[in-house]
Amino acid sequence: MHAIGVLWMAGEGDDVFERGSIGELQAAGIRFEELPQAEMKKRWPQIYLDDVPWGIYEPDGGFLMARMACQAVVEGFQAEGGTFRLGAVTGDLEDSKWNEIGFADGSTLAADAYVFACGPWLGRLFPQTIGKRVKVTKQDLFFFGTPAADDRYSQARMPVWGDRREPFMYGIPGNDGRGFKIGDDTRGEEFDPTSGERVASPEGMKKVREYMEYRFPGMKGAPLVEARVCQYEQSPDANFIVEQHPATANVWMVGGGSGHGFKHGPALGEMVARKVRERL
Repeated sequence: MHAIGVLWMAGEGDDVFERGSIGELQAAGIRFEELPQAEMKKRWPQIYLDDVPWGIYEPDGGFLMARMACQAVVEGFQAEGGTFRLGAVTGDLEDSKWNEIGFADGSTLAADAYVFACGPWLGRLFPQTIGKRVKVTKQDLFFFGTPAADDRYSQARMPVWGDRREPFMYGIPGNDGRGFKIGDDTRGEEFDPTSGERVASPEGMKKVREYMEYRFPGMKGAPLVEARVCQYEQSPDANFIVEQHPATANVWMVGGGSGHGFKHGPALGEMVARKVRERL
């Protein structure tokens, strides 16, 4: 966790999200500041803010290193006596007797309860129960090189930011030798998480670059240093799916992250674990 703060930019005449967040932040006891345009310009002169009348700044927010965090969870689990196995489940899960689960290498696993938290693959493993209710979309992410010997666009001088006007753009300043990250939160085209080519589209890069050069003028002409393809597992209402399988009570399906699954993982995991234990 890199607690470098988070800035939410409110749009002119379109600040419903930010206004609606204030009461929630207060109720949750999360520190925040309502900043007028003049104060934001003073703190972050490298951001073009003439069309941003005000914003919300969360000083305790920041960004998480997802890959490192997941590895830390595995290591912590093993340190407490847990067993980690990597395998591909085979067979028809919808019609399983659930005495045990078979894997592609011929091994099996028998347990009192099974939790399937499979991200974009949840609909494929449970085609009847979940199926197309979870829509997988392709999300392009871009990392641009920051100007040489200029830390204005690094985590030392900038917070994580979100600009919720249409389209909703968000980003993370340069960190750990990586570029300046920008993503478009607009839901992309449907995507096959198993065989889909993870190549970002030129159209997406053009759109993001135009935005970047408008909002962050000092990044004009910055080179693309990395592009990635992520995927969202979009549920019908963007809420999480936490449910027992209708045919067997000891099988749980967890997913529908809708672009927010990882950051909510610890709280969601605790809730699911509690529910599973209560119903064994």
